[in-house]
Amino acid sequence: MAETKKFGTFAGVFTPSLLTILGVILYMRLGWVIGNAGLFGAIIIILIAHVISISTGLSISSVATDKKIGAGGIYYVLSRSMGIPIGGAIGIALYVGTAFSIALYLVGFAESFNGYFNFGMGINDLRITGTIALVSLTALALISTSVALKSQFFILAAIAVSLVSIFLGTHDFTPHSVNLLPSEGSASLEIVFAIFFPAVTGFTAGIAMSGDLENPKSSIPNGTLWAIGVGLVVYLSVAIFMAYTVDSEVLKSDYNILMKIAIFAPAVVAGIWGATLSSALGGILGGPRMLQAMSVDRVTPRIFAKGRGENREPVNALLLVFLIAEAGILIGELDVIARVVSMFYLSAYAFINITFFLESWANPDFQPSFKVKRWIGLLGFIACFVVMFKLDMVAMMGALAVIGGLYFWLQRKEVKIKSTDIWKSVWENVVNKGLKRIDNKQNVNSSWNPNVILFSRESDHQSYLLELSKAVSGRTGIVTNFDLIIDNKNKIPLKRSEQMVRDGIYKDLGIFARRIKIENLYSGITNIAMTFGFSGVEPNTIMMGWPKGLEDSVEYETMTENLLHLDYNLLYLDFDIEKKFGNYKTVDLWWRETDSKNAEMMLNIARFILSSPKWDHTSIRVLFINNTDINPIIIHNKIAKLVDDLRVIVEIKIIENVKEQIPFFDTIKNYSANTNLTIIGIPNYKIEQQASYIVSANQLFETIGSALLVKAANNFNVLDLDFINTKS
Repeated sequence: MAETKKFGTFAGVFTPSLLTILGVILYMRLGWVIGNAGLFGAIIIILIAHVISISTGLSISSVATDKKIGAGGIYYVLSRSMGIPIGGAIGIALYVGTAFSIALYLVGFAESFNGYFNFGMGINDLRITGTIALVSLTALALISTSVALKSQFFILAAIAVSLVSIFLGTHDFTPHSVNLLPSEGSASLEIVFAIFFPAVTGFTAGIAMSGDLENPKSSIPNGTLWAIGVGLVVYLSVAIFMAYTVDSEVLKSDYNILMKIAIFAPAVVAGIWGATLSSALGGILGGPRMLQAMSVDRVTPRIFAKGRGENREPVNALLLVFLIAEAGILIGELDVIARVVSMFYLSAYAFINITFFLESWANPDFQPSFKVKRWIGLLGFIACFVVMFKLDMVAMMGALAVIGGLYFWLQRKEVKIKSTDIWKSVWENVVNKGLKRIDNKQNVNSSWNPNVILFSRESDHQSYLLELSKAVSGRTGIVTNFDLIIDNKNKIPLKRSEQMVRDGIYKDLGIFARRIKIENLYSGITNIAMTFGFSGVEPNTIMMGWPKGLEDSVEYETMTENLLHLDYNLLYLDFDIEKKFGNYKTVDLWWRETDSKNAEMMLNIARFILSSPKWDHTSIRVLFINNTDINPIIIHNKIAKLVDDLRVIVEIKIIENVKEQIPFFDTIKNYSANTNLTIIGIPNYKIEQQASYIVSANQLFETIGSALLVKAANNFNVLDLDFINTKS
């Protein structure tokens, strides 16, 4: 029983699409377009408009043959490809555009009807006639969708007869010469295009019936493209005929000229009324189904999801369409309505085209049976926005603002459906291609893009370590935190879903987080350092807390030796639990002659820290201990040059230590006791000297605030801090 109510290509797609295309613009405004734009201008307008409609038709047809198409037409396709926020935003815009287009067709019908019977042509007269027609068509749609669609066959025949009557008509208005270009006093081409463009939007009428089609994957591409093609031929033929048959001034002023030149005027009247009423009927049938589909997905209120009867006719959604269309009819100005409809449709078509382009480019699972070159979608997308910009930049910004507002509203609403999201494929494709390009480039020492492996566990002060790791990695650096769970048996690893951590502070800071079981802390860190990462974005930095109490640990010594051998940058934070990072106002960088690589790394860290919100008003000092008799001005100038080359603004302080020969760590105690963060380079030492170095560092950390120790890898440039050879 239900199968007999489904429709095929001709009845379900081709006929409603063609009848909407051959509508009010063809009969009531095409002559005006030719009169203002000239024949060449009119042909260009028709062709540009069809570039958009053909590219959009090809795009939607290709996408439609890849996915299972349900009720909702274009909304359904977009929401299942680009996600609910974009699909819903465009769907709502297209729904409103469809409802207003009903008003466009019925105001055009009212102009013809009242003019033919010599009724009033005032705006109120057109409103009354348009409203009566709207009520009648809405009642027909409520009675039966099947009856409404079958009535379109008679209307299609009437249009065909009217076109024959026009081409066989009289030539009483033949011009002395054909205007090929716009004449003086004509409307601008932008305005003419905006009024004409709704003529080519009718192909969406068939797509909107997707839920009522027997085979949408076959019917949508065949019916849509045939309707667009036939429409293009008809518009070009009528345009050329009218340009050679009617004077341009008459075309500008007489909207009913086709009735006057036709061999049988009643046939043209029947065609006009049939075309305008069937176009309106197509919107009345398709618009509610789109709203119903959005309501089923909870994009719009659920009340509009309710349907009547076996085919769930969208009665509630139809009533809302009626109200919006009536609001358009009350505007009463066909040209004004046409320009509003153009912006809504152009916005929607732009996103339809970019959806196809992204699906074709990024989605490996995109296998449509209707193959289309992906550049066609990109061409349609660009054409839509260029035309919108040329037509009315303010209106374009308004339309994009409305769609953007709907997008962010739906995103916050967090409506979810079981479907693929093209954006995941897009990002995967971008990342894949980016990684290949990065991996193919030779590593250079001119800059440091941190990719940090951070080891931290939940504690009262973990957030500070996470914040600092994000600060020192800069805006484009990557931080991955590992929470290591020691399990000596380690028989059952955590599930992959349990290893991933995406909430809390990690999400706020943009830090990737993993939770992993290990048997031994030191071997676990070493294994992660050796295996984590992949080509293009290999980790280059290890960051962890300073190892207090591990100065005699052989395992820690082995781990450090392995990390140095792997040539990682090493960052150790000794966090002062009481002082924390103070007021985030001061950072000291301590340099010495042996810090030739560490110095550059410190300056990079300082530059990244300054771009972090909490540290953006920080004062940075570079402190250098002069243990020789070299003139401190020479040292100061050379450091200033090095700092200037790396584009970091710092205060440089040279500490004279020739006479006193105060130990390095003791000098730090004297100058950085109240500094919020002190950054110190780890010198090159033999691994067996690690224990004594840790002991000395621990004594230092007891008297200063939070400190970060750094050990630069070999890929950092060597800064010349050997001032003996610069002595003068």
